[in-house]
Amino acid sequence: MDVQEELQMATHYVIECHDKDGNLKWKEDFHNLVTTVGLNDLLTQYFKGAAYTAAFYVGLTGGTPTFAAGDTMASHAGWAESAAYSQATRPALTLGTASAGSISNSASKAQFSINAIATVGGAFLSTNSTKSGTTGTLYGGGAFTEGNRSVIDGDTISVQMTLTATSS
Repeated sequence: MDVQEELQMATHYVIECHDKDGNLKWKEDFHNLVTTVGLNDLLTQYFKGAAYTAAFYVGLTGGTPTFAAGDTMASHAGWAESAAYSQATRPALTLGTASAGSISNSASKAQFSINAIATVGGAFLSTNSTKSGTTGTLYGGGAFTEGNRSVIDGDTISVQMTLTATSS
């Protein structure tokens, strides 16, 4: 008897931008691509148990990002990071408790205090907190489904991520 099980990893983003008065300017809902290095890291850390760290950080991209499976933090020709926020580092991803094959940061969303006029087009997840850093592991990233969004000084972006593992 040949039994095969497939494991699928997905990340769903919900990103909201509020103006300086707290009014919702826009909202994006999208999924991300998990990169090859992200999948390899997941397999190595969980199944092999090598040098594991639970530290992940959320980043924003500039306009019109195109993510590819071969992207790494050091090499990603299809997108650039946006650093138009006042935090000194990328915000940490603080996850709750896993349940039913999912885990989320809904109780502690990553926050970005925008400090410039900029265009934002997506988000990503990395093991490096360094703003505009090129080391660490790029787990994955995705582009907004509605296209690029404008932000201005005083806006706040919140990023909620739900990571899901399903089997079939």
